[in-house]
Amino acid sequence: MLQLRVIAPADRTDEVVHLIGRTVGTTHLVVLPGAARDPEGDVVMCDVAREAGDELINGLRRLGLDSCGAITAENIDLSLSERADQAERDAPGEAADAVLWEQLEEATHEESTLSVTYVAFITLATMIAACGVVLDNAVLIVGAMAVGPEFGPLAGICTAIVQRAPRLALRSLTALLAGFAVAMAVTVGFSWVMAEFGQFSEAKLEGERPNTGFVYAPDAFSFVVAVLAGIAGTLSLTSAKSGALVGVAISVTTVPAAANAAVALSFGDTKQTVGSSEQLLLNLAGIVLAGTLTLLAQKGLWATQRGRMSKPGRPG
Repeated sequence: MLQLRVIAPADRTDEVVHLIGRTVGTTHLVVLPGAARDPEGDVVMCDVAREAGDELINGLRRLGLDSCGAITAENIDLSLSERADQAERDAPGEAADAVLWEQLEEATHEESTLSVTYVAFITLATMIAACGVVLDNAVLIVGAMAVGPEFGPLAGICTAIVQRAPRLALRSLTALLAGFAVAMAVTVGFSWVMAEFGQFSEAKLEGERPNTGFVYAPDAFSFVVAVLAGIAGTLSLTSAKSGALVGVAISVTTVPAAANAAVALSFGDTKQTVGSSEQLLLNLAGIVLAGTLTLLAQKGLWATQRGRMSKPGRPG
């Protein structure tokens, strides 16, 4: 269940109450006349099943409450109420399958911002992966994959395509490209420093690497894994099961491929630089394709449920 809080101008309150009243999956309606001070207006609160949340929020936005008032939603961790249980049973579909598009856009907007923290994480992840590829250490590679924050911008691109949000697309693409560019440039310098101290060498890079050689040898399985990871990552975001994102992060070779390309570039190894770059681009393309198609499928699925979002006996 979600708890929805709306600040509405006094002349819009009846419309808000009517909308909530005719939406399947709502309960615990509370109206506090004149309670809001900034902005001024009435406070209307209700609980709504997650399955019905997106449709109700869209209806409130059509009333203009996002500009003349406020709409806030948060998850309810515990609700002991027979009415709430009935509201969840009445709402079509399953809560785990529901997509809150406004929440998804907000989350991907935050995760796809080119901030100092984002650049620091992707740079550190790439440097850790650089150590992993030179030492042929799978543990370091997995650790670098888990640290890398690149799925946020990738999810932002997918969301922007489906929601036709050019500003989000530009923000996400900027974060993705600039983040990798900075990370790889810093890693080239890091590789030179490590070579000066005798820790990195061309011989180690070009030697037998059974655990990490895959990062510069893209094949069909690279794309297949990226597609599967893109689907899993998108589902984890839309269903609020963020724990699956860790598994997604260590399933694709974006950060390790970027790291190997940077190290190879520092030693002038064109073959590995090109191969690693191809691996990176293949994984990015697979994730974006899969994520976009997954969101389109979810959007189409929930579009078929909209006709069941009005309570019987009232106009929909």
